[in-house]
Amino acid sequence: MVEIKIIKESISKEELQKFAAETFGDMVKVVADVERGIMAVGAEFHAEEEAMLIEREGSKREHAWGFNIYPEKLESEWIEFDSMVNIKPALGNRSRAISDEVVKEKIRNIVKELVKD
Repeated sequence: MVEIKIIKESISKEELQKFAAETFGDMVKVVADVERGIMAVGAEFHAEEEAMLIEREGSKREHAWGFNIYPEKLESEWIEFDSMVNIKPALGNRSRAISDEVVKEKIRNIVKELVKD
């Protein structure tokens, strides 16, 4: 069983690959707090990561967005904006995909800041 890790400083791409190998093979689930610039990785379900950010870090649900990273892909293609935790009708997001381009850009920037080669 992989332990969920909160990333505040940085994580290497190699570490992400290890999380992927221990869970889904080529992909790791991630939830980012787009206001605080932190993320949780390593769970079987995005909801577990979201809960950890809320409980341990004081994140708010409206700021927690789920996505998948495929560490073996090119960085321009490695983020998939798909998660059940993204269904937030009150915020105008009615599907698993993130529709808000501003939120997507915040996630890209957080990943760029926190994931190092």
